[in-house]
Amino acid sequence: MIGVVLFLIGTFGCMTRRNFIKIVLCVDIMFLGLILFFVSLGYTEGGAAPILGGYSTYVDPLPQTLMLTTVVVELSVTSLALALAIKVYEQYKTLNIKEVTP
Repeated sequence: MIGVVLFLIGTFGCMTRRNFIKIVLCVDIMFLGLILFFVSLGYTEGGAAPILGGYSTYVDPLPQTLMLTTVVVELSVTSLALALAIKVYEQYKTLNIKEVTP
């Protein structure tokens, strides 16, 4: 539930903000909500890791594995967006997307 709320907050921020850095931060919040949502899907009350024996219920490791990959993708997207923000600021001397777009 918290993951969905964070995703919606990030989406709202992306739609309402005009500063490029704030938009990048809102995209990061969206990624965080996505990660929390999918990790919570794999949670099982009283479950154990599948590599341990002697338990009747196990936790699904696939969502956690996929979210580790998502963290790497999110880091790449953030670094690329911040590099783009630096180039935009060098050329236009502003981070306001309304002033940059024709």
